[in-house]
Amino acid sequence: MTMLAAVMVGLGFWQLSRFHQRSAINDRIDAGSSASPVPLSSVLRSTGADPLSSVIWTRVTVTGTYDAPHQILARARTVGDNVGFEVLTPLVLPSGDAVLIDRGWIPPASSGSATAAPSVPAVPPGQVTVTGRLHAPESRASAPEPFAGGLAVRRIAPSSLASALPYPLYGGYVTMDSQVPPAASVFVQIPADHENAAMNAGYVVQWWAFALLTLAGYVYLVRREAHPPLTDSSFADEAELVAH
Repeated sequence: MTMLAAVMVGLGFWQLSRFHQRSAINDRIDAGSSASPVPLSSVLRSTGADPLSSVIWTRVTVTGTYDAPHQILARARTVGDNVGFEVLTPLVLPSGDAVLIDRGWIPPASSGSATAAPSVPAVPPGQVTVTGRLHAPESRASAPEPFAGGLAVRRIAPSSLASALPYPLYGGYVTMDSQVPPAASVFVQIPADHENAAMNAGYVVQWWAFALLTLAGYVYLVRREAHPPLTDSSFADEAELVAH
């Protein structure tokens, strides 16, 4: 039982570390809400590599030209209780590299079908300046698949899209907050999802409580083994001794 309690204590410490990690992410999200944007090049210095965890959710600004023909849809994406699409458009920089811009969420073309291809607003011509949050690639992403005359993905990871694009692509992508010239009003901004750190804090309490109960049970069993309760036969034996 002591080994089991030790395992539970270890699980509690692991959940505590997850709590600190998620709290740090939430702190970065909150800080980014009020911080001035920095140039994308100051946080992403090379294409292909995933962004460092310390710069994820940083507010950035970047200027380039949209490549509409290589636009990709992210399908089955939700905002609130609504299912629709996020529009991923490469922004080609003066260097020739590109960064994927999540221009926002739009509804499907038909309210009766969440899979109906949306009507995507055209990109503005010429140079645009985008301000948004640097987003990490999503896990378990796959290569894009044909959809409605273009390409679509379920999860967003620039590395899985790089083979479909004719230029080097940064490993992180940007969820747009604003754009110059302004974006179409149909787009809904993608909110920054806070991590559920409170859940991990609850697990810490749970595992350590289990460990305490396990140790308490072990102490109880040891004491009971050392001092077994008196039975009826024990009372009879004592009575017989007294009689003699």
